Amino acid sequence: MAFEKVGYADGAVELTALSACPESTPRGAVAIYPTFMNSTPGVEAKAQALVDAGYAVLVGDFYGPESPADFDAAFVAMARLRSEPLAMRRRLAATLDLLRSRHPGIPHLAIGFCLGGMAVLEMARAGEDLLAVASFHGLLETALPAAKPITPRILVCHGDADAMVPRKQVIGFWEEMDAVKAEWHFHSYAGVEHGFTMSHRPDGSANPAHDASAERQSWAAMHSLFDEVLA
Repeated sequence: MAFEKVGYADGAVELTALSACPESTPRGAVAIYPTFMNSTPGVEAKAQALVDAGYAVLVGDFYGPESPADFDAAFVAMARLRSEPLAMRRRLAATLDLLRSRHPGIPHLAIGFCLGGMAVLEMARAGEDLLAVASFHGLLETALPAAKPITPRILVCHGDADAMVPRKQVIGFWEEMDAVKAEWHFHSYAGVEHGFTMSHRPDGSANPAHDASAERQSWAAMHSLFDEVLA
């Protein structure tokens, strides 16, 4: 199945989302925030799996025309995006605005991987009206901690050996969520590293951090939560 490219914007920055729908009426519409490399074959495979499960999907764009071509450029682009937290949230919210305009009248959810995992948590912190969000090996730090009750149910699927998210940040996240009485689930997989849901890197080489068991369990946990909130 080919994804439809959909143009949208964050102010003067032109962005391009990827959109797809099932043949039947969608169960819900899912915003997918990709990795710090922006959309990759691995992310698009996850999007296809959601379409196969009956969801409309929209893969967001972090960077626009300056989308990075390699890891070094991606780290620079991610650092630039994260350097202005309020501006970053506006960029992330533009994806949700597009999702709602294309799929009104059905439930809205969001998932993300790596930087995208951080993105869905930022949208929850910002008070976006979503039924549920799921973060896969997402970054947990934030410059703008939640200060009011959070609307969506939250699922975080985390590799306990993720060098980018030490346990101190994990505990800090739990405490932040408890302070605003969020409804959260946190699944931590022993010995599992960052990027565990992706079997291959964007260049097609094998991803040494991939963990097939954690990938299956985390994806099943997402479907279980979505089934529950959509019931």
